[in-house]
Amino acid sequence: MLIESLQNEKIKNLTRLITDNRFRRKSGIFVVEGKQENDRALQFGYENIEFFICESIYNEDVPQGKMNLVSEKVYYKIAYRGSSEGIIGIYKAKMNDLSAFEPKENSSIIIVESIEKPGNLGAILRSCEAFGIDALIVTDAKTDFYNPNVIRSSVGCLFGMNVFQSNNQELLEFLENNKFNIYTTLMDESAEDLYKRNFMEKSALLFGTEHSGLSDFWIGKGKNTLIPMSGSIDSLNLSNAVAISCYEILRQKLNHK
Repeated sequence: MLIESLQNEKIKNLTRLITDNRFRRKSGIFVVEGKQENDRALQFGYENIEFFICESIYNEDVPQGKMNLVSEKVYYKIAYRGSSEGIIGIYKAKMNDLSAFEPKENSSIIIVESIEKPGNLGAILRSCEAFGIDALIVTDAKTDFYNPNVIRSSVGCLFGMNVFQSNNQELLEFLENNKFNIYTTLMDESAEDLYKRNFMEKSALLFGTEHSGLSDFWIGKGKNTLIPMSGSIDSLNLSNAVAISCYEILRQKLNHK
């Protein structure tokens, strides 16, 4: 049966999952739009609940699972991207426990504190996945991994990453128990350039918010590390800073193969 009304109960529930973060988190399910993003969710073992497909737009093989066909009019109303491929999926969220993460001897992880912007988190996920970072951990988050804009800006990279949410104290205990070198990004006289740090060993690199940096909790907890710059600006966009750092981590590992 073709769904042609926005008043359909399934469509109203889908719209609420997209727009209401609290409802989405409480439901334990989330929305994925686009072919590549849905392919990655399925590839990495996320459990699909149902799909919404507009046959006049979607021209690919139909994935297995419960299917709802919708009209173009309905689809364009519920799609949250400017351009889309005619497919939206609903999936069960995975609740990853940091204590279950078993880092390797040379694991490199990125940590971001109190991140607020979904687009930034998505871009950070994309960089971490591209450069082979072992895990991304968010502490005291103001947004969550399953926000539709996080999934969109990460191009589905979320689904292939080890991702965890934590609080600062729990995270510090995890890092110390697993003997990580902790590198903080606090600006002071003790800071050394990023390329001087040894990322061949177990390493955790921490970033704070764009407007205030890392919180005072991390003062004295790690070695301060900065990206060298020669221009008149003394800071970078958070996602850019993470991308540069991820590249340096990979560069060191490739040079030591």
